[in-house]
Amino acid sequence: MSWQIDSSHSHVYFTARHMMISKVRGSFEQFSGSVNFDEANPTNTTVNIEVDLTSINTRDEQRDGHLKSPDFFDVANYPTMKFVSTRVEQTDNNNGRLYGQLTIRDVTKEIALDVEYAGIAKSPWGTESAGFSASGSLNRKDWGLTWNQALETGGVLVGDKINIEIELELVKQAQTEAA
Repeated sequence: MSWQIDSSHSHVYFTARHMMISKVRGSFEQFSGSVNFDEANPTNTTVNIEVDLTSINTRDEQRDGHLKSPDFFDVANYPTMKFVSTRVEQTDNNNGRLYGQLTIRDVTKEIALDVEYAGIAKSPWGTESAGFSASGSLNRKDWGLTWNQALETGGVLVGDKINIEIELELVKQAQTEAA
């Protein structure tokens, strides 16, 4: 069954260490894609998401500009990041693991996200929505995002581990009958 991403109720967040002592949080404001959520057999679910890297928002315009530069995402040449699922492992009725291929700067590697299914609700307008939370982490260097700066006190300016958090609300699409 095809579901549409409700972008006003969905979010893609990330966290990275700054100077090894604090965490910088950010989000991507623009993303789209398709989710074919199989309610009867969640392991048959497929996900295909594209994130607009120019929509990065860390609440600091200068930092956002640096993240868009060739030091990091190089949005002039690689404006999007893509995730295409390869399989789903269901661990219980409300939890599972989503595996897929993540492409950043033309480098594709597998990642795994832990997913929590929050259920389905009917809106006051008659539509059906499903809610999901997903989280995982990756090493940014695996995708060629290697820029860093050594600190005089030891350590580096930007941590390698990036934590990902996704809140996704999907709206069920009406089925069309075959002619």
